[in-house]
Amino acid sequence: MRRFVRVLVAVTSVLTVLSATDVASAAGSTADSDSAYVRGLLFDTPLAGFTTAAAAHTGRDGTVGDTWFDWSTNLCSAPLVGNTGRTFNFTDACRRHDFGYRNEQRLERRYGSGAYWNGNIRKLIDKQFLADMRSHCARRRLIDRPSCYAWAITFYSAVRIAGGP
Repeated sequence: MRRFVRVLVAVTSVLTVLSATDVASAAGSTADSDSAYVRGLLFDTPLAGFTTAAAAHTGRDGTVGDTWFDWSTNLCSAPLVGNTGRTFNFTDACRRHDFGYRNEQRLERRYGSGAYWNGNIRKLIDKQFLADMRSHCARRRLIDRPSCYAWAITFYSAVRIAGGP
C-alpha cells in the first residue's frame, strides 16, 4: 500500500509540474506571437520543416503533447480516396492544412478579433495547401504527374467548397 501511495504522489507531482509548465509557456504568449508562430509554420516554412515540427509535437501513437497549439490531423479525410493514391501522397500537405485551419480557429476563439479565422486567411491556407500538393506532384514520376495534379485540384476544390467561411 505504501508503495502505491508513493507512486501516486510521484505521478501527481510530475503532472503538476507539467501542467504548470504549460501555463507558464502560455502566459508568455500574446496574440501577435501566437499568430506569427502559426503563420510562420504555414507560409514561411518549407513543408519538410513543418513536418519535422509536427513530428516533434506528436507522439508515435498520434497523441499530441502540445496543449497551446493544435497539432492533430485527420489527414484530409477524403471519403473512399483518403490522402494517398497510386499517383499521389498528400499526407504532409493535409497535415499542414489541418494545422492551419485548427490553429487559426483556435486563435480566433482565444483572442477573438476577427483577424485570425476569416475568409481571407482561409483562402491563403487553401492556396498553401494547393502549392504543397503541386510541389509533391512535381517530384512524382513524369507519367504520374498529370493524375497527381488532377487530384491536387480535386482536393483543393473540395476544401474551397466545404472548408468554412
